[in-house]
Amino acid sequence: MSDFLEHAACQPHPASATGFNPDAVIPYGCSTERIHQAMQDFVEFLGFINQQLYTRGIARLETMLMPANFSSIVGEFISTALPKYCKTLVRNQYHNGHPDLVPANRYPDDAVQYTHEGIEIKASRYRQGWQGHNPEESWLMVFVFDSNRPADTTKGITPKPFRFVMVVGAALTKEDWTFSGRTETSRRTITASVNQSGYQKLVANWIYRDVG
Repeated sequence: MSDFLEHAACQPHPASATGFNPDAVIPYGCSTERIHQAMQDFVEFLGFINQQLYTRGIARLETMLMPANFSSIVGEFISTALPKYCKTLVRNQYHNGHPDLVPANRYPDDAVQYTHEGIEIKASRYRQGWQGHNPEESWLMVFVFDSNRPADTTKGITPKPFRFVMVVGAALTKEDWTFSGRTETSRRTITASVNQSGYQKLVANWIYRDVG
């Protein structure tokens, strides 16, 4: 039974076309249809990788990588895939530039260190409390997903397929973030978290909700 569940978990759930909000406001010529296409690309990518890993007796990607690393892969993939379908946006070519996506033909070589124009992409297993390195004023799009973690195997948690749970997006200001410092003995990365005002803006303009 456990092997059957593990094999089944190798195929992620596709994002349902009926789960998208037709009233969502998305800037820069982006749309729910284009976001759906980028999400589906990731689902197909992860399914292909995990099924190949399964044939070799290797753990699924989401159970192999540290949770933060896997979330980063989800976000980076969407940032790369979305401009394929939304030609008015391009990937920011500046190393660690902000935001991830900027308007096409706006900046030389599509590279800018920092600008308010564009869309920052984040992916998270959490339904709120989303974090960034700095309080930023930009349009933020968050892809919330559900999947196993590496520690699940030691906790007896059943294998489950990856699925997108929610996508939300809104223009945030610095007041929508709460800066999180750290103590002198902490090694935690300094971050800023979306606070309640930012959360309310994001969920009010929900883009996708899982209906499965």
